[in-house]
Amino acid sequence: MKPHSVLQHQTESPASCSCKLHIFQTFVFHNTNFVDTSAWATLEDIVFASLRVKPTWDIQYLYPWVYPSLPAAEWDNLKNLFNIYMHNLILSLSAEARQYQIPYPFVFQCATGCNLYPNGSYTKFYHLAYNTHSFLSFNVDNIRWERQQESELAMQVERKFTTFTGFSETAQHLLNVTCVDYMKRFIEYGRASLKRQDGASTCAGGRQEGLGHPPGPRCAGAAAAMQPGGGLA
Repeated sequence: MKPHSVLQHQTESPASCSCKLHIFQTFVFHNTNFVDTSAWATLEDIVFASLRVKPTWDIQYLYPWVYPSLPAAEWDNLKNLFNIYMHNLILSLSAEARQYQIPYPFVFQCATGCNLYPNGSYTKFYHLAYNTHSFLSFNVDNIRWERQQESELAMQVERKFTTFTGFSETAQHLLNVTCVDYMKRFIEYGRASLKRQDGASTCAGGRQEGLGHPPGPRCAGAAAAMQPGGGLA
């Protein structure tokens, strides 16, 4: 799956300078028994973690600083949450595909994460695309799933996700609290990698509210941040 998709523009913010922690997933449904999955996480334009699918879903830490950024127990919790989420999402979408007799193959893509700005404000998002078209999004503040097209499939998935109150509440907490907290830790531990990117990034050398670092150069690298994409985000 190519990294750019219909979800690329949805992860951007009007503000020009921000630090970005984004997670992307793709689900290629080949038939009723086989779904090809991939997932990766980016800090700015650095892909710092990905999903090892076989033999089991596991997190690959792509830089030496990634794993020490969080306590081992938090990585274990993230892995368990992510595995449950991926498993249940595939089951749910597979069931809807059978019910509505969707022809194979088809693709769902997800993009989710948060953007942190120099004044301490942040935005968060979760977007799902179906065959490169906007499909569903999660209104984090109102804990509400909102379809992005008027198809029967989108309406059904919206209704079904609305019943998953536990999942919705967990997603809200992860995007409202955990995402920004973890981003600050990744910025702290990955500062050298960020500084090696072209231009000077706010994340690498500038000051984000609450990070406790001295002011640095203007945000030049954030605008070029890679937006891999698609799917539930």
